[in-house]
Amino acid sequence: MKKNKGITMVALVITIVILLIIAGISIGTGNNIIKQTEIENIKTNMLLIKVKGLEYAENANFKLGTNIDTIKEGEEKSNRIQKAKAELKGEEIVDANQLSNKIGITQENLVEENATYIYYYKLTSENLTEMGIANVKSDDKNGLYIIRYDIKNAQVEIYNLKGIENEGKTYYSLSEINKI
Repeated sequence: MKKNKGITMVALVITIVILLIIAGISIGTGNNIIKQTEIENIKTNMLLIKVKGLEYAENANFKLGTNIDTIKEGEEKSNRIQKAKAELKGEEIVDANQLSNKIGITQENLVEENATYIYYYKLTSENLTEMGIANVKSDDKNGLYIIRYDIKNAQVEIYNLKGIENEGKTYYSLSEINKI
């Protein structure tokens, strides 16, 4: 009678190599899925912020009025602008150094945009909770959210200063991320 000596060394090595190949493929696929999930999570958060931000921009637009450009500089115009800005959520950014050079806004751009009723606001986690978006964190670890309010045209743009890296380039605005 022939004795079964067990598995040979060659069969064992082949089995281990096959398992390593399968593990490598699984890890690579898993990392890609995790990266894609992070992108979708940030994108979803930015879309939620955009919807709420549009609501505030529309309220500000209503307070600003349609004839704001026909009013001469003075107390009435200033009051209407201040009432409109009171509708906005977040902390107004008046110094471009607070924005981070990642999104490419200089102090000159900021002043020019303010003249056309465009304002940048930093959104903290507390601001997001006030907006009804309690589960989104806005901080240095998760990425600070910046909202660009265009109160004259009732439009917004959302930025995340952590950004999303894709093919060697980092994207910060929702408009850019939607193109990925």
